[in-house]
Amino acid sequence: MSTTDAATKDRAGTEDRAKPHDRADHADRSTVRSLLRLWPYVRPVRARLFTAAFVAVLASLTGLVFPLVMKWMVDGPVAGHDTRGVWLGALYLLLLGIAEAGLFGLRRWLVARPLAGVEAAMRADLYRHLQRLPVAFHDRWASGQLLSRGTTDLMLLRLFLAFPLTFLLVNSVTILAGVAIMLAQEWTLGLVLLAPAVPVIIVCWLFERRYSEIARRSQDQVGDLTTVVEESVLGIRIIKGFGRHRSQARAFRELSRTLRGTELAKARLLASIWAVIVTLPELAIGAALVLGTVQVADGHLSAGTLVAFLSTALALRWPVDSIGFLLAMSQEAATATERYFEVMDEDEEAETETETETETVAVRGRTPAVTDTEQATADLATETLTVHEQTPAVTDTEQATATLAVDRRAAGSGALPAQASAPAQNSTPAPTPAPAAGTCSGGLQFHHVQFRYPDAPTDTPPVLDRIDLHIRPGESMALVGATGTGKTTLTALIPRLHEVTSGRITLDGEDIAQMPRKTLRELVAVAFEEPTLFSASVGENVLMGAKDTAGAAELDRALAVAQADFTRALPQGTDTQVGEQGLSLSGGQRQRLALARAVVGNPRFLVLDDPLSALDVHTEAAVEAALRRVLAETTALIVAHRPSTVLLADRVALLSGGRITAVGTHHELLRTNAEYAHLMSGTEEDDR
Repeated sequence: MSTTDAATKDRAGTEDRAKPHDRADHADRSTVRSLLRLWPYVRPVRARLFTAAFVAVLASLTGLVFPLVMKWMVDGPVAGHDTRGVWLGALYLLLLGIAEAGLFGLRRWLVARPLAGVEAAMRADLYRHLQRLPVAFHDRWASGQLLSRGTTDLMLLRLFLAFPLTFLLVNSVTILAGVAIMLAQEWTLGLVLLAPAVPVIIVCWLFERRYSEIARRSQDQVGDLTTVVEESVLGIRIIKGFGRHRSQARAFRELSRTLRGTELAKARLLASIWAVIVTLPELAIGAALVLGTVQVADGHLSAGTLVAFLSTALALRWPVDSIGFLLAMSQEAATATERYFEVMDEDEEAETETETETETVAVRGRTPAVTDTEQATADLATETLTVHEQTPAVTDTEQATATLAVDRRAAGSGALPAQASAPAQNSTPAPTPAPAAGTCSGGLQFHHVQFRYPDAPTDTPPVLDRIDLHIRPGESMALVGATGTGKTTLTALIPRLHEVTSGRITLDGEDIAQMPRKTLRELVAVAFEEPTLFSASVGENVLMGAKDTAGAAELDRALAVAQADFTRALPQGTDTQVGEQGLSLSGGQRQRLALARAVVGNPRFLVLDDPLSALDVHTEAAVEAALRRVLAETTALIVAHRPSTVLLADRVALLSGGRITAVGTHHELLRTNAEYAHLMSGTEEDDR
């Protein structure tokens, strides 16, 4: 198999995972039902849209008056050689033309601004929803598919609301009115023109079903192509570094060729329906012309009536001919609506009970039946009762333990007594059950935590199993383990990037599952091993980790901790714009800025995922010296691979086989745990 074929096959597998929406039931979906889902967005501007539709119908009906004026002119002034009557008829036609043009211009003005607002609102909702979807969703979906939904699909929807939606109604009314006028003028000729109606309706029905499938395939392929372009741009250094530009270009051409074939299939299908829709009415008009001419020659029909009849038939050519592409645009809009709501229908991160109660209280506070004083009194009584109910009785032992922890923290002690860590020296400690509510210690604590990825089969072993770990207030703990043992996954559970499958995690005794995510993520700061920077200034990237009130002082302190003095040498200092993904900076520089972002907000809990892996020895030593002062003021969990990083922590937890198998100081584990000694000996690679 060639490199291109292999790359295409791998990409196809990725696309299958990235498109869970691609199901067989799309052929059975209703176009109207899909488009009706747009109503909540259209409702605020419905008045202008209905007005625009009415104006468009009025303009179209104005066009049907032209044949009636022409009938009057032919049978009257023209037949009677009345020159003044001919000029008067011409004036009528001019005024009708101006009125028609003005009405169509008014329609466009009415729809332009509100539909741009509808598109902007839908795009904003999509972006907001994407931010609230769980990380597992983003793991499944390709970014190009999401990008195409927020750009191409929404553009199709705006065009549909601006043109096809209105003109499907306008053309239908125009055709009905025109047919009524023709039947009133000469019903025999009208029946001749109605003859193609049945075959045209059948062709349109068949076209709708086939075109919807091709339109869906085309829009999905646009998303795939967008993904390839995005990956190629972000990975341009890899492509150039390994000389893979030719194979990538071949893979891109294959996808482009596939999309081109789909677009040509759409064009062929559209051409076939146009051929039917245009040919059959033209034949009917030709037959009506011949039959009408015979009737005029026989004296059964006036010349003016024949002119008006044929003029009306010709005026209906555009409404009939446009049926094909209006249906095509409607199908593409229905498909775009489906693709948009496939993302919007995804469940957001579940709200906690606290968030729900807060929302309920907010709604209750707005109820006019309760005064502000009564509400405040009731809230105070409820809060007091809750505190009394939840406050546990404190035993002498618990009080003594808490006092010892406070004393140790005040003294700034780093190492724990051997007695305190002795139970953790067993290589396979027995799991302890989660303590009862109200008996949790402070700091960060894992209670019998188990985690399995949401899309993993239920019969597969969990990534993390029966994790019991306690990081005391003010303590730093290093998390060490071999490649693929789940260290990064465990750190992702703390800010609830993933939800635990069972068990619970507490911060200072409070279950994080019961905390609003906003509150949780204000308490916990995270620095990932792969630092992500945004297309913004250095200062803006760092201050993302702080409150909105943070300023230059907090920024300077964080940069000093991360030893990011290189920012002063940048062209505009901390105002220098970094490129996309921060690729204009080195790996070590990006990692130091990510570390500065984590510490700038003085978080109570700090999670560092191998934060110094890209630093040289001298910079690492300087960062560690500054970082020790930060760690003395927070509770931290540090994923570490190097002994120098491990020594930042008070204690070390060894993760093996998805479980915590040993806890102790670095030197204790070196003496008592062979696996830990092997990891720290340098024989295990640092990468995961």
